[in-house]
Amino acid sequence: MGKKRIMIVEDERIIAHHLGMQLTDLGYDVVAKAYSGEEAVEKAGEVRPDLVLMDIMLAGEMDGIEAAEKIMALSGTPVVYMTAYADDETFERATLTSPSGYILKPVEKKQMHVTIELALNRKE
Repeated sequence: MGKKRIMIVEDERIIAHHLGMQLTDLGYDVVAKAYSGEEAVEKAGEVRPDLVLMDIMLAGEMDGIEAAEKIMALSGTPVVYMTAYADDETFERATLTSPSGYILKPVEKKQMHVTIELALNRKE
């Protein structure tokens, strides 16, 4: 079994780059980075990742929750949210999509690794 393929959706490029480095260090293959919800849906269809690491607040018309709904509906790809927003309204909206995980920023490498592994194992 090869490396698990992960797509990062994060509108802050420096954070996306840092997450990519951490994921690579953990042994994952970062197959794409998207910076908006619209781009995320398009790229997920093209690269077919094993998992999407999705920021909730994104630039563009579509936020991460809407993008995650579309990605999961089109491909069944598991989505793990990462966000600085822990308010009840955002959390409730996110949980309606049945995500595979929810990580609060700042993202800790170990927490991210455990959450991703649980999500990938649940998928299999």
